[in-house]
Amino acid sequence: MDIGGQEMCSTITTGSVNRLGLKEGDNVKAVVKASSVMIYK
Repeated sequence: MDIGGQEMCSTITTGSVNRLGLKEGDNVKAVVKASSVMIYK
């Protein structure tokens, strides 16, 4: 995913890709749920 010039990467199963009907270039939305976030430079 490209978010304002920043890249977000995630791994999902092939089954999820098929159920969502995803293909390269689709517009998608993401919900991020995390107990911790690490930012580094």
